[in-house]
Amino acid sequence: MTATTAPKTRAELLAYLAELGISVTTHDHPPLFTVADSQALRGAIPGGHTKNLFLKDKKDNFFLVTVDEDANVDLKQIHQLIGAASRVSFGKPEALMELLGVIPGAVTVFGLINDTAGKVKVVLDAPLMENATINAHPLTNEATTSIGRDELLRFVKATGHDPVILKVSA
Repeated sequence: MTATTAPKTRAELLAYLAELGISVTTHDHPPLFTVADSQALRGAIPGGHTKNLFLKDKKDNFFLVTVDEDANVDLKQIHQLIGAASRVSFGKPEALMELLGVIPGAVTVFGLINDTAGKVKVVLDAPLMENATINAHPLTNEATTSIGRDELLRFVKATGHDPVILKVSA
């Protein structure tokens, strides 16, 4: 699989958000690969912190499921909630780079800026969306960007995606 265009960079993402009139705050930190790393190294950043699942079904439908970092998701049942054609598995790193322009460990709702073909269905967990501020990686796991909930929805829609807000966590 080869991407037709290079994935957007953190700077391009932040410029795009600014063009949309969306104000964000970005905190730099050492690379974070797991929720445990995030909790230990990010410091006190208020708001909901995300965990992202890049999933696919047997018909090669792709899903980005964004939940609170502490949420538990039943991968054996989630397909019934998100409208997948079959049970889901994690998407391969090559598909992750092609569709969202990020590497494993840096999966983020902001990756939707790279899914210009609209191949990824985005599902935002309802409990996460109760937070006034949502925190996610800005296409790199070396920073955390804080964005207002309503602004996040505006960003997702601006990328051509229809955000589905659904309770998928246990």
